[in-house]
Amino acid sequence: MIKVLILFIVLIAGIIIGPIVAGHQGYVLIQTNNYDIETSVTGLIICFIILQFIFCFVGWCYRRIRGTTSFTHNWLKGRKYHKAHSQTQKALLKLAEGDFSQVEKLLTRHADYAEQPVVNYLLAAEAAQQRGDEYRTNQYLERAAEVAGNHQLPVDITRVRIQLAEDKIYAARHGVDKLLDQAPRHPEVLRMAEQAYQRSGAYQALIELLPIMQKEKLYSAEEIDKLRKNAYKGLINQYTAEGGSENLKDWWRSQGRKIRHDPVLQSIVAARLIECDDSEAAEKIITDGLKQQYDEHLLLLVPRLQVSDSKAMNKILHNLIKQSGGATPLLNSTLGQLALQHAEWQEAEKYFKSALAQRPDAHDFAWLADALDKQHKAEEAAQIRQHGLLFSLKHVN
Repeated sequence: MIKVLILFIVLIAGIIIGPIVAGHQGYVLIQTNNYDIETSVTGLIICFIILQFIFCFVGWCYRRIRGTTSFTHNWLKGRKYHKAHSQTQKALLKLAEGDFSQVEKLLTRHADYAEQPVVNYLLAAEAAQQRGDEYRTNQYLERAAEVAGNHQLPVDITRVRIQLAEDKIYAARHGVDKLLDQAPRHPEVLRMAEQAYQRSGAYQALIELLPIMQKEKLYSAEEIDKLRKNAYKGLINQYTAEGGSENLKDWWRSQGRKIRHDPVLQSIVAARLIECDDSEAAEKIITDGLKQQYDEHLLLLVPRLQVSDSKAMNKILHNLIKQSGGATPLLNSTLGQLALQHAEWQEAEKYFKSALAQRPDAHDFAWLADALDKQHKAEEAAQIRQHGLLFSLKHVN
């Protein structure tokens, strides 16, 4: 615009001043090796002005052509964006149908023009994994990483999720450890960490992660407690497998009061010690636990012990009867089994009859029959076995 304005000013000046200097136009001579160009000053100015108009016209034409090309390019680009959006929508419908081959195909066409190219490539990677095409899965993950730039978290999460689905547990665990450094409170990262740690046997790492999971309200309190107990059970099994009862006892002694007073964990540790033929250590854990509270997990282990002092154990069990306001079927059955082990047949008969009066049980029927046999009550023992058999058949049906 400025150039055009200047040209108009020059032109108007020429029109006004031209007639004045008509008789004094001056003389201009331009010489080259082969040509001599002669003209007046006015003619030179007019030529200059015409040349400027030519330059402006050429520039205008160039801008028009360039604008047309840009419009065409934008139109084609917009068409691709529209097509990518349409294909992404179709892919999501195919994903709901479970047609992973079509999902992969639709998502990767014009993926670079999609609203979120990273999402397209990541979904395509998961679709390829569902088809079992590992090469394509890795290819899409690499492309997603390129497109994502500095925002690699969704790519890394998808990669670990795929590794878990492909049962590449140790690779997934390595990936989870890195993700926890980047996003220690991310819900999906925590869920994947739970899976990776459980499946790789990293129970201590899972236990350390549980307070964060609880704080983030990833699961209910009951589910967190269940996860904690399962993790400790796995850890107890590991210590037992690595070093037997001595290794387990050392680990158990190193635990805090809260852990050592948990009846479920007490029963798991005691059961492993019994399996390691360390009945003395198991008995101490069980008696300590039963002195604190009534717990069926611990009671079920009492008959498996080689009880060194039956009177002390009987005292603990009778104290439980007082605390709970009466003998439960399990308490009566446990007392009966202890009496059987120490050849106290009449006591065993009394306890088993009390347990069966509270609720029928196939094992108690069998143990009562044994106690009666020892007292030479063959006829009554046969009747009890018959009752036990009928109960078992009815229970099976």
